[in-house]
Amino acid sequence: MKDFLERKFHLTENGTNLRTEVIAGLTTFLTMCYIIFVNPVILGAANMDKEAVMFATCIGSAIATFLMGILANYPIALAPGMGHNAFFAFIVCGAMGFTWQQALSANLISGTIFLLLVIFGLSRLFIEMVPESLRHAIAVGIGLLLAMIGLQWAGFIKGNPATLVSLGDLSSKSVIISTVGFLVMIILLVLKVRGAIIIGLLSSLLTSIILGVAKFEGILSLPPSPKPTLLAFDFGGLTKHWSDFVAVVFVLLFLDIFDTVGTLIGVTSQAGLLKNGKLPKVKEALFSDAVGTVVGVSFGTSTITSYIESSAGVSQGGRTGLTSITVSFLFIIGLFFSPLVKTMSTAIPVTESFSQYPIIAPALILVGAFMLTGVRLIKWDDYTEAIPAFLTLLIMPLTFSITEGIAFGFITYAILKIVTRRFKEAHWLLYILALLFLGLFILRTYLGG
Repeated sequence: MKDFLERKFHLTENGTNLRTEVIAGLTTFLTMCYIIFVNPVILGAANMDKEAVMFATCIGSAIATFLMGILANYPIALAPGMGHNAFFAFIVCGAMGFTWQQALSANLISGTIFLLLVIFGLSRLFIEMVPESLRHAIAVGIGLLLAMIGLQWAGFIKGNPATLVSLGDLSSKSVIISTVGFLVMIILLVLKVRGAIIIGLLSSLLTSIILGVAKFEGILSLPPSPKPTLLAFDFGGLTKHWSDFVAVVFVLLFLDIFDTVGTLIGVTSQAGLLKNGKLPKVKEALFSDAVGTVVGVSFGTSTITSYIESSAGVSQGGRTGLTSITVSFLFIIGLFFSPLVKTMSTAIPVTESFSQYPIIAPALILVGAFMLTGVRLIKWDDYTEAIPAFLTLLIMPLTFSITEGIAFGFITYAILKIVTRRFKEAHWLLYILALLFLGLFILRTYLGG
């Protein structure tokens, strides 16, 4: 066995051993296992069966992470992405009005396109099509939107006819629960305590139980059934809103590719695995992600992507795929903790006037903060880059629509590059998409809606 592990994972060459890899895998898992409990509650807001989503989360994550370890030999774990799941539940199913079955169908299509792009070596074309400033602006815009949803869930903000938004009731149980969880998260985060998010979530959960909002349902049980969400696709209703459907597929594909590429580069750079500034086995890594998404969606979860929390395992010495395989095994064990998901679900809603999710809200606000880091990478001194980026990140939260943000960004980017005769700085595909978005706006204007 020792010789097999050495040949397969090149432990000595990477300056590691079996014990170090297992410890690194455990460390990575502890920093990201919150997704097992958060994902079912978030997708549950779209009326998906929470226990089935938990099953899909664990199985999809386990398969994708195992493939990453065995094919690419990287210490990178994968799971349903925070931000991806919120986009799925609150934008696609909430604001845009798709059913969760239709949203799963769109997610399957985007995952399949990603897989085909990887197999045929075309994923690079998609990466090159979106300008760097707009990539960061889209991520920031989604982060602002998620933070706004989190603040609304927590009860910190509420609707106001005069000002659109105003301060909520700070004495409500929802605000108290969310405040405790958020403070625990950010304090542990700045103190560099591993597992800050899961500890914060547990703090919110405990507070909700003490306040009589949530009911304790236990800790361990047999794995839940995947049947309620397994292969529950609905392609029929997608054509009724074809423009929104195309935009949803694009955003899902965009988020998956760039989240994965960014995480791969960041974590492998930290681990010293880049060769002459390039990432070996990038095709195998992207393949693992794409297959994971297709499998996960088929079981009933949103996009599966590489996790930046993998850097925690790298910091503990993880350098090979054995770290990932350890995480994969731990996700399987996670199937036996479904009662905790039930306990968290009993805290929804807190008020009759608005469905609030105070246990999960702090995580959404924090994820929104994480996604804002890309704002510093936008070229603010170049107005042909800065103005489209600004409109993109501003329009998303104000219109509650990622599609509108991307449309404004693409159209203004194309116009400014044309009038400054800097045509070659934009990919030809971007000009085509800009025209399509412009045509869509014209149609809306004359047809109404």
